[in-house]
Amino acid sequence: MNIYLIGNDDKYGAEQMLLTLYPTERPVYPEGPAEGDSVTLRLFRGERFVAAACRLSLGGKAFRGQARQSLARLGAGPDAVRRERHLLKLAFYRAALSAGHEKPVWGCLTGVRPAKFFAGLMDRDGLNFEEAERALVRRYGVEPDRAALCAAAARAAQAARESLSPEDICLYIGIPYCPTRCAYCSFVSVDAPRMLQTIPAYLAALRREMEAAAAAVRESGRRIAAVYIGGGTPTTLSPEELRELITAVRRIFDLSGCREFTVEAGRPDTITGEKLAVLRQLGVDRVSVNPQSMSDAVLAAIGRRHSAQEVRRAVEMVKEAGLAFNMDLIAGLPGDSPESFRETMEEVIAMGPENITVHTLALKKGSRFLTEGTALPSGEAVGQMLSFAGEALPRAGYGPYYMYRQKFMSGSFENVGWSRPGFENLYNICIMEELCSILALGAGGSTKLVGAGGLVRRQVNPKYPREYMERIEDLCAAKGSIPGFFQNKEE
Repeated sequence: MNIYLIGNDDKYGAEQMLLTLYPTERPVYPEGPAEGDSVTLRLFRGERFVAAACRLSLGGKAFRGQARQSLARLGAGPDAVRRERHLLKLAFYRAALSAGHEKPVWGCLTGVRPAKFFAGLMDRDGLNFEEAERALVRRYGVEPDRAALCAAAARAAQAARESLSPEDICLYIGIPYCPTRCAYCSFVSVDAPRMLQTIPAYLAALRREMEAAAAAVRESGRRIAAVYIGGGTPTTLSPEELRELITAVRRIFDLSGCREFTVEAGRPDTITGEKLAVLRQLGVDRVSVNPQSMSDAVLAAIGRRHSAQEVRRAVEMVKEAGLAFNMDLIAGLPGDSPESFRETMEEVIAMGPENITVHTLALKKGSRFLTEGTALPSGEAVGQMLSFAGEALPRAGYGPYYMYRQKFMSGSFENVGWSRPGFENLYNICIMEELCSILALGAGGSTKLVGAGGLVRRQVNPKYPREYMERIEDLCAAKGSIPGFFQNKEE
């Protein structure tokens, strides 16, 4: 779609709204007067107000939307830029609604972290929880049930923030190996059968990065509050390799202040009693068993080489090992329906996990669903699945504690983590709400250092194991800059 910007150059905001409202369109910025299907976004600055106007042309018809803000409330600096962007997006959103576009459940919000946006409303505008929730509905067009989810996640984030000390950080360790690649997957992972021979060398390189990172943690005066070993599927490793890895983590890092230690055991076909015993013995207290669905037909459609019965056996082993566990489900998978999703949800709740994460399918580059044009449930069907989850989980004693959105999600919905009281996963909250620095090691790891005033610095590792191992010297050297970041922050 052609985009014309007048009185502003906010391509980012325009493209965010375009992706939300018209996800199959791609932005084009032509020269000359507006023509064809297009959106024209104007920003006016007067003596008392700043106003945004949108002219949306579709099929030869024009539709308009407007929004304005008093200069007194606009503020200055980054706040003013943020509010001007919102006005432009709101004008675009209103023009689309006037053109007959169905109202998105998240209204004109486009960000990844709705709960962080909610907290910003409270901090910048001086609103309390109830006022911020109403503002989401009235000012931003968010549906009331989504605004309530957002408020709950923001409350959990506030509790987590208050529990953290200034020196607290989280540690992530990536194990990018899986037994097979799921059809929806866009994460960095390697099919283990083809790459098993690289695992010992990968773990050796990982130990070197751990040593460099631990030295940076000590010099910075930081304290590790949570450890999360993800992937990939870490339980693709053998019991001996898991023992080697976790023993190294405990030897190299000071975990005396660690409050939780999570390992993803996401693929039930990688879980054994011996592996779980190793995890339990070495102080792991949480695992994830992620069926995505309890329908064998759906599991086959997404490339999972396990059955629902194997999920049930894996859950029993986890319970026998005495580990708390999470279960991930995905709404919108091929072959699924509101009825079969309901059956999955009811069975998973009956298994009694401490946490249940309900994802909405996101079609990202690299997933076979996208490249093969797989038929998927409609946005309406996905909405019914999520509505049932939103009703059934609170009845079973679960509450929402973190959430996030992604590009290309079915129906522009969301992912929500649900927890029994007292079992909220601190790492999940911290990474979503950017409450503290995340030190990420391994292939595909993305370290995010959080400083004063929202300052963020990233260190991104190579995606694939071979490239990671080849560059391990440079990655270890990069960890040496971390103490300087915190020193500058504190000065």
